[in-house]
Amino acid sequence: MSGHSHAKTVKATKDANAAVKGKIFSKMARLISLAAKEGGSPEFNAKLKSAIDTAKKFNMPKDNIERAIKKGTGELEGENLETIVVEILGPGGINIIVEGITDNKNRSFGEIKQIAQKRGCKLANEGSLRWQFDRQGIILADLKSQISNLKSKEKMELIAIEVGAKDTQWSAEDNEEILEIRTIPEELANIKMGLEEKGIEIESANLGWVAKEEVEASQSDKSIAEKLFEDLNESDSVQNIYSNLKS
Repeated sequence: MSGHSHAKTVKATKDANAAVKGKIFSKMARLISLAAKEGGSPEFNAKLKSAIDTAKKFNMPKDNIERAIKKGTGELEGENLETIVVEILGPGGINIIVEGITDNKNRSFGEIKQIAQKRGCKLANEGSLRWQFDRQGIILADLKSQISNLKSKEKMELIAIEVGAKDTQWSAEDNEEILEIRTIPEELANIKMGLEEKGIEIESANLGWVAKEEVEASQSDKSIAEKLFEDLNESDSVQNIYSNLKS
């Protein structure tokens, strides 16, 4: 998996303490509320269904999910949320794309800028790094979580190809084998559904940025980048982090 591993983020969150989980629930609530603006029924809103499925993976309480939906549809008073994309020039040629949800763009940009500067990095002009990445659907499935007859790398890969995945790649995260399934953006929901119908247990599914070319980094630069990722994850505004750093 390229750059900062989304699988690693998911794993770390599931193992987190109560305070960290509270922060994650807050981020998930924003994701759900934003998606619910396009309709409050997950049956007819694939984006909302995906957000709810992700929240459930983190054991987010049902009441929190329902409240977030109502805020998005306007049934309850909520924040005026919008998405942001920030590009960061990292150390040693490492380029980073940060996606977030915020109720105050200027404040969030300022906070992310400070985080980057703390690690000796800086923000890039909008669009100056994005061309180095492809927008793709990213679906993650943990080998260990599958039912017994699907605990096979080859079988999982074959199913992914069968339902129309663009590409697959395995990575090891904390002694767990994670299959990253990539799709064209328009097919993300259909392929996720196809995988589930074939019995594949999905860890997460979202649109993300995949580097066209990965870069090798010195241990020093890689360490700085990892600390930057950790700092960014602490921000309430940040949802996902992608980079061209080779794992």
